[in-house]
Amino acid sequence: MRRSFERSLRVDAEDIFRAAVDRVMPSRLFSYCLSLEGSILSLYDGEKPQLYDLSKYDHVVIAAFGKASIPMAVSLASILGERVTEGLVVSKAPESGQNSRFSEDIENLFASRSIRYIEGSHPVPDERSVQAGREMLNLAMRVKKWEEVGKRTLVFVLVSGGGSALLAVPASGISLEDKAEATRLLLACGATIHEINTVRKHLSAIKGGLLAKAFSPSRIIALILSDVMGDDLDTIASGPTVPDTSTWQDVKSIFDRYALLDKLPRSIVQAVEDGLSGIRPETPKPEDPTFDLCSTILVGTNYHAIQEAERKSKELGYNTLVLGSRFSGEAREIGKVFSGIVQDIILHGVPVCTPACIIAGGETTVTLRGMGKGGRNQEMALSVLNEFNHFPRSVRSGLEKTLFLSAGSDGNDGPTDAAGAFADIDTLENARRLALNPSEFLANNDSYTFFYEVGGLFVTGPTGTNVCDIQLLIVR
Repeated sequence: MRRSFERSLRVDAEDIFRAAVDRVMPSRLFSYCLSLEGSILSLYDGEKPQLYDLSKYDHVVIAAFGKASIPMAVSLASILGERVTEGLVVSKAPESGQNSRFSEDIENLFASRSIRYIEGSHPVPDERSVQAGREMLNLAMRVKKWEEVGKRTLVFVLVSGGGSALLAVPASGISLEDKAEATRLLLACGATIHEINTVRKHLSAIKGGLLAKAFSPSRIIALILSDVMGDDLDTIASGPTVPDTSTWQDVKSIFDRYALLDKLPRSIVQAVEDGLSGIRPETPKPEDPTFDLCSTILVGTNYHAIQEAERKSKELGYNTLVLGSRFSGEAREIGKVFSGIVQDIILHGVPVCTPACIIAGGETTVTLRGMGKGGRNQEMALSVLNEFNHFPRSVRSGLEKTLFLSAGSDGNDGPTDAAGAFADIDTLENARRLALNPSEFLANNDSYTFFYEVGGLFVTGPTGTNVCDIQLLIVR
C-alpha cells in the first residue's frame, strides 16, 4: 500500500541507518548467539548449539581487542556475570572531544571482574599497540601456567575492526618500524590485501593463528565482528585465532614478485631466510592441535546490517531493493553508479518504482589526488551530488524527493568527526547559494569541508560496532 510521507527524507534515512547499526551492536548479537542457563552456556553457530559447562572451568577469561572491544566485553561480561575471573580489553584512544571511552557503570563492571583496559593506536600502530600486544601475550602466559597446574581455563577472544593495528607485536628480531616499512613497500607496489596479510602474519607474534596458539591448551571461543568484505576469518584482524595456510615460501615469492628483497630492511630479509631454513617457525597450520580446542564464530557482518535496513525500509513504506554487501572500488565511481540509478528510477521506475529505497554495503577506496579532508563515504556522497549538478532537465524535478546517504557503521569516516554525508536537494541548493562547485572539492578530496559548509555532514559519534559501510538511496 502506498503511504503518505510526512517525514523528511533525512529522518527516514537516519532511522534506516540506525536500525541497521543497532542490529549489529554487540549486545544484540550476543543475545542471538549466546545463552546461559545455570552453568550451561549455549553457543549458537548454525542449527545445533555448542554446549559448555562453565562449572568445569576454574577460570573464565575475556580477551577483547578492536574498535568494538568495549561494548563486546561489556555484553559478554553481563551474560557471564561473576564467572569471569580476569580479562583484558584493548581499544583505540578516545575521539577528539570525548573524555572517556566508557561510563562509570562500565568501569565498575570491569573492576568487579578484574578486567583491565588499555589503549592501542589506530589506524597506524605505534608503541602503545606493541605494549597492548605484549600485555595480551602476558595474559596468555598466565593462562598457560594455570593449565600447567591443572586449572582449566575458558578463554573468550573478542575481535572487531581495527584489531590488527591496536594489537601489534612484531616477531622476534623485527622492529615495528621495519615491519611497517615492509607493508609500505608492498602497498606502493600494488600488492593485494591477501599478499599483504600473508607477509604480516609471518612478521607477527599474534596474527595468523599465533594468538590462539599462545592461549593453548585452553579451550578458546573466538567471537568475531567482521569489518572485512566477504567475512574471511583468515583476513579479519589477520586471523589471530584461525590457522594460516600460507608459508614462508609464499612470503619470499611475494617479495620476489615485486622485486623487493633488495629494498627491504635487513631484519625482514633475515626473517625470511630463517623461515625458509626452518630456524624461524611457521605459523600454525590447520592440523595444529591448538585448533581442536578453538571455536571461531562470526557473530556480525555487513550483510546482517543491510538485512535490517531492508526490514526497516519496508516498514516505512518503501519499495526496497538490496544491491548487495560487497560494494568495492573507487568511491567516486560507485557514486556515479548510484546517480545513474537515480535517473532510472525517476524516468522509468526501475529497478524499483517510487517510493524507492536502494540499499547497499561494503567498503570502497579513495585515491588521493588533493590535499583536502574527508573519507570514503563523504567522497561517494560528493560524487553523487556532483552528478546531480549535471542531470538533464527531464530528471531535475525528481531531485526534490531524492536523497543519498553513505556512512560508516562505526560512526567514523576517515580522519573526521563525521560518519558520512547526505547528497540531497538541500545540499545542492546550499552549494549553489554559496557558489561552491562540487567538482572542485572532489578534485581536491575535500568532501568534509564541502559538506560542512552546505550542511550535509552525517554525524553520529562512535557507534560501538563496525561492519563496513552502508549506502541508502531514497527516491519518493
